[in-house]
Amino acid sequence: MGAAVPRVFSFRLLPGDDASCLNLYRPRKPRIVAPPRELIDQARFQFAASLARTPSQKANPWLLLDAPQPDGAIPAIADANSLRYVLHLWLGDVLALPSGVRLRFVAALADSIFQSEVIVSPEQFVRTFPQEGGFRLFLIEAGEQATETAGLLEDSLRDYGLDIVSTGDRLAAFHLVENTYLSTFQMLGGLGLLLGTAGLGAVLLRNVLERRRELALLRAVGYGPGALRLLLVSESVLLLVMGLSAGTACALIAIAPAWWERGGRLPFASMGILLASVLLAGLLASLLALRLATRAPILAALRSE
Repeated sequence: MGAAVPRVFSFRLLPGDDASCLNLYRPRKPRIVAPPRELIDQARFQFAASLARTPSQKANPWLLLDAPQPDGAIPAIADANSLRYVLHLWLGDVLALPSGVRLRFVAALADSIFQSEVIVSPEQFVRTFPQEGGFRLFLIEAGEQATETAGLLEDSLRDYGLDIVSTGDRLAAFHLVENTYLSTFQMLGGLGLLLGTAGLGAVLLRNVLERRRELALLRAVGYGPGALRLLLVSESVLLLVMGLSAGTACALIAIAPAWWERGGRLPFASMGILLASVLLAGLLASLLALRLATRAPILAALRSE
């Protein structure tokens, strides 16, 4: 069998501002593209959310691009990340362009290669932007021949300024910015956790040292080191468990929207290790304080009591 012939999907394009996370500013005039009818009918790509009502629209949210709006706005689709964090809009919201054109977002793509564009139907594009003729953006489906096809097209159409970027590289560029933000917040969170753990150890240590007279009195009436150790460790464990439970519950409430959006996946292993580390640090601080308190001269402590 011969190699499959690459398929080319031609998009109409209205130049404008980048609507992805690569743009530090909120775009007032985002790039607008119109996919071919063939791509719309094939129900390509995954959607994060949509305003679909009919069974056909739910099966293929691309059909929402053809749904008329009561106020005359043009139905549009954008990537969910770009729509929420760059345009600061969501489904049902309207984006008014400087030209007076109004776009209502009816669906959001999930982590797609179209994070830089806003998508409208080809019929609406031709009707609204008749001055933009021809096709200026192409999506090429080449499969295993992607590298060979890209090299051949760039060599043949170099004089026309053709620039081919693989979908993997395009998504990696978007994710690089996202991962940089995540790494920065992770580093700040780790620093905060380190300082918080050190503060926790200091509080537990001070709590035990301030009770040296009480502990000396307990030792004088017959409590052994094992009983004192059990008493203080039980108190510390109770405080640590209550604090960790309250903090974990608040954290889960804070990340609940992102957790739900990503399919309910959480790094339970790393979370367990993190919580166990904090608990262990608190216990070690309590044991250290207990050791210092029990080694203090009992007579001097009793005299102060």
